[in-house]
Amino acid sequence: MPEQNFLAEKFEADRARLRGVAYRMLGSLPEAEDAVQEAWLRLSRADTSGVDNLSAWLTTVTSRVCLDMLRSKKSRREDAMGEDAPEPSVSAEEAIERETILADSVGLALLVVLQSLNPAERIAFVLHDLFDMPFDQIAPIVDRTPDAARQLASRARRRVRGGEALDAGQVAQKSVVDAFLLASRTGDMAGLMAVLDPNVVVRADIFAGGGQTRELRGAEKVANFYNGLAQTARTALVDGAIGAVVAPLGKLYVVLDIRVESGKVVEIFASGDPDRLASVEVSAL
Repeated sequence: MPEQNFLAEKFEADRARLRGVAYRMLGSLPEAEDAVQEAWLRLSRADTSGVDNLSAWLTTVTSRVCLDMLRSKKSRREDAMGEDAPEPSVSAEEAIERETILADSVGLALLVVLQSLNPAERIAFVLHDLFDMPFDQIAPIVDRTPDAARQLASRARRRVRGGEALDAGQVAQKSVVDAFLLASRTGDMAGLMAVLDPNVVVRADIFAGGGQTRELRGAEKVANFYNGLAQTARTALVDGAIGAVVAPLGKLYVVLDIRVESGKVVEIFASGDPDRLASVEVSAL
């Protein structure tokens, strides 16, 4: 049908943008793809004769789908899309690569924080702060007034940004942690040794198992351990202090409490304890 083909073309032109919106809301590429496909289903069944801005309409519909998915904590995958539906099919390897690129472009620490927000806060923040949608358009999506939607985004923004700006001491600590993580990711032993105190101590409640804590002492041992390790670690505020999170594809796996003194890392505590991960407050930097 000519109209269906026209709608499919318009939808395909918006697919990547809608995927980006949904991914920031859901934090999962497969779920984002489900939400975008559901938006296509609703488009293909809707009377769009009175729609002036189809892109805005699709953004609204995709956002409502994401809100429902966040509230229900599960996604729905349609069994049949119809022969005229655009096909997103990619291999598993391509899907993993695409999600890795997308997660890194959004910011792993930001994804961690977004997942800690309640559904309405997350929708309001993503649509306004990341995609510039006005609050009078966000309000009906989250079933709030424009002023209430503004408050939702404001609360989310405080969580994302960690409240006040960093002070001079925190800025200096962040530069050390950034340097440590960069040297770790790139396998720069000289860079690691440069930022580690000779007597640095690393403790971890992971890797050892059985609830035990593993400990490493000394710059050389710590540098060897972290050499090439921190591929998915990013600097963040951890319970209000400069630290780091290990978050593959934005899923929180480990938090790193990092103590810096005189421009050197003197202590690291790495925790993967589920109770700690569930209670920790992370803010993106």
